[in-house]
Amino acid sequence: MRTGVLAALVAVAAGKSATASHILVKEESKCQELKTDIEGGASFADLAKKHSTCPSGKSGGSLGNFRQGQMVPEFDKVIFDPATEMGKTYGCVKTQFGHHLIQVVKREGVKGSEEL
Repeated sequence: MRTGVLAALVAVAAGKSATASHILVKEESKCQELKTDIEGGASFADLAKKHSTCPSGKSGGSLGNFRQGQMVPEFDKVIFDPATEMGKTYGCVKTQFGHHLIQVVKREGVKGSEEL
């Protein structure tokens, strides 16, 4: 069994899940620009609606609730890291789809997690 598949099965059995939002763009420079805007007070959800190339952008970037292993590994690494703070914007995270800004709203089964 591949290590990644095994890790995903262990995560599901352990009950690790999260609720998060993201903004997906093709260019890293655009991702950095949006992150600066958010740090300056712009609304994550509004920017997701305007700029995200993912269908979730229409709902402010919300990905809903998902379990560890359901997203690409680069995404899971940020979302399920105990050091990741709820509501803080993380990124630019590069995946096969492009560059993401990520906000975790809620996590379960991860040490130090809380809900916004």
